[in-house]
Amino acid sequence: MSSVSFSLELPPLSLYVHIPWCVQKCPYCDFNSHGQHGELPQAEYIQALLRDLSADLHYVQGRSLHSIFIGGGTPSLFDAQHIKQLLDGVESRIPFAADIEITMEANPGTLEHDDFAAYRAAGVTRLSIGVQSFASDKLNLLGRIHDRDEAQTAARLAAKAGYKSFNLDLMHGLPDQNLEQAMADIDTAAALNPPHLSWYQLTIEPNTLFHSRPPQLPDDEALWDIYRQGQEKLRQLGYEQYEISAYAKPGFQCRHNLNYWQFGDYLGIGCGAHGKITLPETDRMVRTVKIKHPRGYLDADDYNYDTVEVDSEDRPLEYLMNRLRLMTPIPKAEFEARTGMSAAVVEQGMASGAERGLVTVSDTHWTLTDKGHFFVNDLLSQFC
Repeated sequence: MSSVSFSLELPPLSLYVHIPWCVQKCPYCDFNSHGQHGELPQAEYIQALLRDLSADLHYVQGRSLHSIFIGGGTPSLFDAQHIKQLLDGVESRIPFAADIEITMEANPGTLEHDDFAAYRAAGVTRLSIGVQSFASDKLNLLGRIHDRDEAQTAARLAAKAGYKSFNLDLMHGLPDQNLEQAMADIDTAAALNPPHLSWYQLTIEPNTLFHSRPPQLPDDEALWDIYRQGQEKLRQLGYEQYEISAYAKPGFQCRHNLNYWQFGDYLGIGCGAHGKITLPETDRMVRTVKIKHPRGYLDADDYNYDTVEVDSEDRPLEYLMNRLRLMTPIPKAEFEARTGMSAAVVEQGMASGAERGLVTVSDTHWTLTDKGHFFVNDLLSQFC
């Protein structure tokens, strides 16, 4: 892939905040999360987060924050007072866009500190609730600390608390799950009327308990039936698939995640948080990684673990690996603005993909075909 220079543009800026603690580690989870042991250092950690952010302010480059995502771990282990301190501290350092989206992940089984209305008053505008399933036996197998009733109560509380939107996380392809059980989870979730649903297949990741002790998962044919019928059910229920595993009612797409997939910029603060920043003045792009372990992070003077340059020849593939997760056509102008490369550098690969029926090509856009959505990796191989 030859290198053709173009002008990098500053994309929208988001902020990811990582809170690493959970009540207990789930057997499928490969995120940087740690079981809670004793009282959490809430005040100490919030102050560390804000110092971490202060050290990254040179990356802001005059922008306001487009979105914030507080993830984990289980951020709802922190009380609303400390979440407010965090958000107030962020806003005092970086201006918020007038329509900023502020999402916080929450576990239905960790609402002992505050109810959802308190987090809304603290500044959170959107919740993402980790339900995973409404079947008690499946929740037990997944190591979740909530039950079916708590999951439904959490969704109802979110709907009553005045949030602009809320998401329910659901998994399919669970141990010993059949088609009827998977569809029942979708029906139960939809009855709670969430504006957004994340519906994704359980995968066995390295360095997890499930990897060392694999459960019995549905076979490929059963997984395909669940996926195909689940897609149709969600469509009939009024949910539009806009990303590989994300579905929303009209107007309720997650703006933070859209910024990721459109190769926008994001600061990452907190244990193990990743960031991606565009530096147009020097035609550079960098990825940042913060210190991973909570104790090391809390004791640090410098929170940065690593900063990696994204070489110009790697930008087209990195852009496409993100952008092809979305269902919408890819504007060539967006490719050029976000990578600093001419669209011509990928035209040969796109033409090859078009010959195989994976993508259509126009003067202004590339569009995945229905077949292409199932063979994204085959298309990406044209650019490696």
